[in-house]
Amino acid sequence: MFKLKLTTDPRWANIAEGNIQEILTDHAWCEQKAATNAIGLITMLPERPDIISELLMIAQEELEHFGQVLEIIKKRGYTFGRTRKDDYVNELVNFIQKGGHRDTLIVDKMLFAAMIEARSCERFKVLTENIKDEELKTFYRELMISEANHYTTFIGFARQLGDEEKVNKRWEEWLEYEAKVIQSYGKSETIHG
Repeated sequence: MFKLKLTTDPRWANIAEGNIQEILTDHAWCEQKAATNAIGLITMLPERPDIISELLMIAQEELEHFGQVLEIIKKRGYTFGRTRKDDYVNELVNFIQKGGHRDTLIVDKMLFAAMIEARSCERFKVLTENIKDEELKTFYRELMISEANHYTTFIGFARQLGDEEKVNKRWEEWLEYEAKVIQSYGKSETIHG
């Protein structure tokens, strides 16, 4: 899926299902951060109202997902916890090319966003296929489709804003880097953990 070099061990779903309250809280905050990331990209592209419109729709959809997860938490009588540090995402941030040309940075930030969406989609697929909770199976199946669309949008923007051949080469570098990073994860009840 998405050419990810390392797939998630299906047993991660058992870890996640063992603490649904934690996975839902972590997931809600991931959606909030995704919305914030899309808004951050908007601020970098004032000259591209076409892209801004799409990013705005993504930000709104991510906030809608945040609200949906929050409603599940409340409905189940769980406590919504504080925001979580996402070590996986922080390691990906370190791979963003900094100090170069503005356009290179924007393209890399689009690829960063695409990578997170790809991995999130893959994790939602693992949940859909492996947890027993029917409500969450259906919920994560729907979100999986949304995340796939976001991935496609971010990759498309990167190719639109940069030289397609260079973007494709850089995406391969992202895939290699992410494969090394993800080896340390898949052992906790967080979306990327």
